[in-house]
Amino acid sequence: MPENDPPEDIPENEVFSTLMVNISERRDQVSFSRIFDHFAPRVRSYMLQLGATPNVADDLVQDVMLTVWRRADQFDPLKAGLGTWIFTIARNRRIDLIRKDRRPELDPNDPALVQSDEPGADVVLQRKQSGVVIQEALAGLPENQSEMLRLAYFEDLSHGDIARQLSLPLGTVKSRIRLATDKLRTKLMELY
Repeated sequence: MPENDPPEDIPENEVFSTLMVNISERRDQVSFSRIFDHFAPRVRSYMLQLGATPNVADDLVQDVMLTVWRRADQFDPLKAGLGTWIFTIARNRRIDLIRKDRRPELDPNDPALVQSDEPGADVVLQRKQSGVVIQEALAGLPENQSEMLRLAYFEDLSHGDIARQLSLPLGTVKSRIRLATDKLRTKLMELY
């Protein structure tokens, strides 16, 4: 008889408790193998009785027994017998599986989940308010400066195109746009 095995004449609960201590303290694979051989078929049968398919029952057995291995140090023989502890784990895993199966799949085409290309009402309102504020600030600039900004930013003309259109030197156009931009920035900072 190996040194890790409990004596043959002690009750089964004590045998299993001793095996669990071996697993917990020394990660004893022989002790785990004995517990696995005893409980795995019983857990599988229990899962089948609860309505699990054979494949699901096998998966649950593996999950339960892996949990027994990983959490051996959490087993307390003063609170419950090993069978009670293992079947509680099994029952909880089965409940988790049922809950997971009952959750509906998310439909990626659900309108509530699809991000709209249209901006939200808050964004539209903010843009509108910002547009009004910018229009007011532009109206407060001298005509030649507001015209330069309108051509550059609203009509998307280059500085060279603006100079040709207004028959002005390129340096004058750049200076007026820079000056207008600085004044506009100052006005907008005052408003916000």
